[in-house]
Amino acid sequence: MTAIKEYNIKIKSLNNTQKITKTMKMVAASKLRKAHEAQAKAKLYARDLTSLISRISASVHPSAHPLLMARENVKNVLILVFTSDKGLCGAFNNSANKQVASWIKENRGQYHKISLSFCGKRGYLFFHKKEHVRKHYENVIGDPHFADASAIGQEVSASFLNGEFDEVYLTYNQFFSPLYQKTVFEKILPIDPSGLNEEKIEKSTEYIFEPAATELLSFLIPHFLYFKIYFSLLENSAGEHGARMTAMDSATKNATELINDYTLLRNRARQSAITTELIEIVAGAEALK
Repeated sequence: MTAIKEYNIKIKSLNNTQKITKTMKMVAASKLRKAHEAQAKAKLYARDLTSLISRISASVHPSAHPLLMARENVKNVLILVFTSDKGLCGAFNNSANKQVASWIKENRGQYHKISLSFCGKRGYLFFHKKEHVRKHYENVIGDPHFADASAIGQEVSASFLNGEFDEVYLTYNQFFSPLYQKTVFEKILPIDPSGLNEEKIEKSTEYIFEPAATELLSFLIPHFLYFKIYFSLLENSAGEHGARMTAMDSATKNATELINDYTLLRNRARQSAITTELIEIVAGAEALK
């Protein structure tokens, strides 16, 4: 009877867990739909903006804007790490953290200082005792807004312009489907026109600018940086909800399998107990004869 009671407790606990994972899967699916719509709407704009910036910046000298100018001696770098605030999303956060940790290990000797800034608690909690943390941007991952991305971009670009950092990198999880997210690690400052667009850009192309090139670039280049950060937030948000939906679906299936296994074991234990009682009854009856 003790074994039967233990099985009942385990089955009851698994049923409760199954209800939670089903609910979390439904919530994640609802949030994924919203995040994916925002990401899909921004994707076309991001592609056209990237194409525009790559063509214009390729036609001017890098000195036309300070965010285009590469430093001769790169000593200090900043990595902007995007993860999630919450867990229970499989290997989503672990992939980004491992990518950053691997890059730091391979390149630590090349730089004087490597600093990290975080959007998302999971990345911050993973690195804050291991590496130099410059800043943790809180409450910007769950519901991405361009205003937050703009504020981050302004701070990052100011740090680059004043010489605090010579290069700035960005890492996030790019959303492809609920089953697949790819960790992206790329340099965002200084902006390299040759690496923006897959299409071949003719550097000899001359454009007639209206307004003047300096005025146009002074708006487009920072806006491109801010939107790059915003689009990365959208990609990361969609990837988080997709990964969590997949993880909760897998957890629900595992709970169902365990419930079936424990139910079978409980029924066997109950059958064994009944058989033992019948044997004792028959043996007692035989003894009375």
